[in-house]
Amino acid sequence: MKRLIIVLLLSVPAIFVSAQENAVKWYSIEEAVAMAKTNPRPIFVDAYTDWCGWCKKLDKDTFSNPVIAEILNTKYYAVKFDAEGKEPVTFQGRKFVNDGSLGKTHQLAYALLQGKLGYPTVVFLTANSELITPVSGYKTPVQIEPMLHYFAGTSWQKQGYEDFLKTFQGKVQ
Repeated sequence: MKRLIIVLLLSVPAIFVSAQENAVKWYSIEEAVAMAKTNPRPIFVDAYTDWCGWCKKLDKDTFSNPVIAEILNTKYYAVKFDAEGKEPVTFQGRKFVNDGSLGKTHQLAYALLQGKLGYPTVVFLTANSELITPVSGYKTPVQIEPMLHYFAGTSWQKQGYEDFLKTFQGKVQ
């Protein structure tokens, strides 16, 4: 019995470390923009709300997938943004707030989602913080993996998404 307890106690740190390695490193939008200036990478924004069940499912099923987490951690600066948050945010030289003028919606969420307020929505930005596109709705790991690769490089500038998908081979099972 003592051996079993010792084995279990020794395996807990390994499980914790493994879980940490598969976690997405989330930044604020300001942190992501600053890092992209010194080490250019596109910016990925997860616009969510606390009440959104599909947002929670996206966190649980998609962002926790090790392949997706690795892509986000190595090819993007990933931002977790509460679309109804109260904190002021400075982005592209402009201060965005949630002053109630858009209901519960933060001005930055409204701008990034181009006024189409559905959650979850992920937003792809260039390393220079220019909007590429918002993509609304829950996405499984299999659905989001090709998008992450498509917008991480220059494929989106050279070919349509449907053509990209014809040759894409993902790692997510």
